[in-house]
Amino acid sequence: MTIPGGPLTLTIRRGEERPTERRPLEMRLIVRLLAYTRRHAAKRNWLLLIVVLRSLQLPALTWLTAVIITGPVQSGDLPGVVRGAATFAVLALATQLTMHFRQRLALELGEAVVHELRRDLFAHLQRQPMSFFNRTKLGWIISRMTSDVENVRIGVQEVLFVGIVQAGQMLVAACCMLWYDAQLFAVVLLMVPVLWGINRYFHRWLSHTLREVQESYSRVTATLAESVNGVRVTQGFVRQETNARIFSDLVDDHSRYNMAVTRSQAVFLPLLELNSQLCFAALLLVGGFRALQTDGGADLANLMAFLFMANLFFAPIIGLGGQYNQALTAMAGAERVFSLLDMQPEWIDPPASEDLPPLTGRVEFRHVTFGYDRDRPVLEDVNFVVEAGQTVALVGATGSGKTTIANLIAKFYTPVSGQVLVDGFDLSCATSASLQRQLGVVWQQNFLFSGSVLDNIRFARPQATDQNVNEVLRRLDCLDLLANLPHGLDTLVGERGANLSLGQRQLVCFARAMLADPRILILDEATSSVDTLTEARMQAALTTLVCGRTSFIIAHRLSTVCEADLILVLDQGRVVERGTHHELVVAGGVYTDLHHSFVRSRETWSLTKPGITDT
Repeated sequence: MTIPGGPLTLTIRRGEERPTERRPLEMRLIVRLLAYTRRHAAKRNWLLLIVVLRSLQLPALTWLTAVIITGPVQSGDLPGVVRGAATFAVLALATQLTMHFRQRLALELGEAVVHELRRDLFAHLQRQPMSFFNRTKLGWIISRMTSDVENVRIGVQEVLFVGIVQAGQMLVAACCMLWYDAQLFAVVLLMVPVLWGINRYFHRWLSHTLREVQESYSRVTATLAESVNGVRVTQGFVRQETNARIFSDLVDDHSRYNMAVTRSQAVFLPLLELNSQLCFAALLLVGGFRALQTDGGADLANLMAFLFMANLFFAPIIGLGGQYNQALTAMAGAERVFSLLDMQPEWIDPPASEDLPPLTGRVEFRHVTFGYDRDRPVLEDVNFVVEAGQTVALVGATGSGKTTIANLIAKFYTPVSGQVLVDGFDLSCATSASLQRQLGVVWQQNFLFSGSVLDNIRFARPQATDQNVNEVLRRLDCLDLLANLPHGLDTLVGERGANLSLGQRQLVCFARAMLADPRILILDEATSSVDTLTEARMQAALTTLVCGRTSFIIAHRLSTVCEADLILVLDQGRVVERGTHHELVVAGGVYTDLHHSFVRSRETWSLTKPGITDT
């Protein structure tokens, strides 16, 4: 479906997020879901015992009713009626007690399964490489963690054990009917092919439609998450009406699938009930005709008992029809959840990977080629060596590969070919965690978690004391800027740091990186959100920060890289120049052009803003 959007269009490909097709009630999927109950085996086993007991108790109540009517009531035995009623009351009380524990244990077991699923999903997501999050919509992930898991919860808490009770009730009732009158029971068996045909037809239709419901909900969730995150851009370009129209079309699409399911259920359930009623009418006709025969016809008492059991047999059919729809929904959710759990990362640390020792910070790229899409390389045959403690500036036009080099150093991605080495250790043979514990990273798009300023700074070292944090802020010469917030360091940053200015957010990220005391430091446009005066205060702190550490600085402001020990100039994924600032300026190459452009822009800025200089 393509939705017009002025000069832009939004193309929605149905099924682009569709997992591998499975039969909705495939036994392998059910067994895998039940495997999540193994850690709660005692509770599960007690629940199964109670379910079996309840499936016997309900037919027992019906049987006792038939016995009382065809016995003491028919013979006028008042004491027998009283005894029968008292027995019925005791059995009914036991049945309700069983129902209490059946519901309680089912709810507890369902919650336990959902807890395990969400924990496994989150842990699995944390193991995914950056490429997964770059190509996967946030709403798609949220949908798996919320609606799909909740559908699984309903399947465990309601469908599974209620279905067992109802199926057991029907089985016991069928055995009783067979014992009362085998010939009359044959009439009931005539209903089986009809039920099978109805179920088979609606099975195919509902399983497809319910899957589409889940997928359309994922699209709605993904668009909502994207719209909230990008609301400033939306309002800045006055796209509110266009985006509202796009979202409305997605909601309409989701609503159509829901209505299709509703219409199917509105036909499916009445058909089941009609079939049951017609069968019961046939039983009345055949049984009544036989009871009226004088030559060995069916006994009236047995006929009444048979009809009581037949009513108990037919009663769960409508309920099972509703349970069947819920089962399909639950299995569609389980299918999507397990498809995410089965999604293997594009790469993982090899089993033989070893933890890196404490690093000095020597970094080497040997013939490194890399592309986010393997057919379109971003870096081609990149070679360089950075000695421990050096400050390296990565310079080049947008898209030249600067951030990609930082991603490879941090092992967020692995090279298509070539080697990245730290202290002589090939990162492909080292554990990611042991490397990243010794890294400090400040990205251009600073990100803060919900909580206080202090919580976000301590994110790198949760065990750090207030004194440690204050010392880091003093070294950065920004303690006063954050201490003057409404509640000081206890000020809540808000959603994605909305309560702080861009510069304050950047300072928090700076302090977070410095508190980690890394051996290798990566600064990706680290001062791009800081005004000129604040940057001047930070420059001295940056000098202290990078001292004794291997530092990679990515910046468009050449004033931040002039003091670097080594400057690597990138162009279209290749290192075209390398050297110090002075060496590259006099060389007359790409860096010289960049430097001259920067000087001209700084002079223009100084003319338009008198009294302000870039230091």
